[in-house]
Amino acid sequence: DAVHGHNNVYKATIFPHNVGLGVTRDPELVKRIGAATALEVRATGIPYAFAPCVAVCRDPRWGRCYESFSEDPKIVQMMTEVIPGMQGDIPANSQIGVPFVAGKNKIAACAKHYVGDGGTHDGINENNTIIDWNGLMSIHMPGYYDAVAKGVATVMVSYSSLNGKKMHANRDLVTGFLKNKLRFRGFVISDWQGIDRITTPPGSNYTYSVLSSINAGLDMIMVPFDYSAFMNNVTYLVQNNFIPMSRINDAVRRILRVKFAMGLFENPSADLSFTDQLGNPEHRGLAREAVRKSLVLLKNGKSSSEEVLPLPKKAPKILVAGTHADNLGYQCGGWTIEWQGVSGNNITAGTT
Repeated sequence: DAVHGHNNVYKATIFPHNVGLGVTRDPELVKRIGAATALEVRATGIPYAFAPCVAVCRDPRWGRCYESFSEDPKIVQMMTEVIPGMQGDIPANSQIGVPFVAGKNKIAACAKHYVGDGGTHDGINENNTIIDWNGLMSIHMPGYYDAVAKGVATVMVSYSSLNGKKMHANRDLVTGFLKNKLRFRGFVISDWQGIDRITTPPGSNYTYSVLSSINAGLDMIMVPFDYSAFMNNVTYLVQNNFIPMSRINDAVRRILRVKFAMGLFENPSADLSFTDQLGNPEHRGLAREAVRKSLVLLKNGKSSSEEVLPLPKKAPKILVAGTHADNLGYQCGGWTIEWQGVSGNNITAGTT
């Protein structure tokens, strides 16, 4: 999940989160950040990242709003330039929807979380997005239009539901719309233990979860623990014709297509020549540029005649207050070294 730099790795460059990058209104900057992130991910021998998040956060109560570029779908579309930054620019006249990764200095990207994750009722995480078709198409889908057009290699499905239907089991939107209508030719991946959450409580009918997710069109399933149960269920469901072999062939074809695009068969091992890219000075300079451009001034003093900024160069003291004032971990936010981030000033050397 390299969502703001290669953020899980010690000493990697930490970039602002999407909420900060969105306010820059600078897609060229975001593209350069994508390219820098790709190099740092490659430095650790990894050719794939679960980024970018193209959620459109419509309720600030959602705890993952910081992962969204904007509440405005047009800005989210602009910021999909991070994808060619990570993967490279698709060649002219490329077939629409075909995944593209330019070379060994690029990585496969993943547009997530399909679809409507930022529009859940009351902003409750993994909850139900209640919306009509026109609203879905005009608010939550545009980021995927652009992601597919730019050759994104993979798409991750959302934990959330759409009008009561779990997205991990939503064949109409995964196969019918994403694969058939948008002609997406990469592979669709579940979220972490995502198929378990099709049922309530999670995992209460695992065979049904496997059946409904694969028949919905998911090609790769994230199974962090009991992979043998997953394999046994898939085998049983295929052998007894609950999952058609054509569905398995489609999944395999899509996964192999992405692997070929990534060059994994020609270059299966890590390239040690990229190791000096992790946290290099140029990337840190880019992060500082992004921080400067992401700052938002809400009010400058009491009036135009009593402005606070710019500060006098010879100001003897400047007060910086609040719990985040002297806490690097809090300033970096979630997805920094750990999933939800950590408190403290010694979490990493990768900040600006």
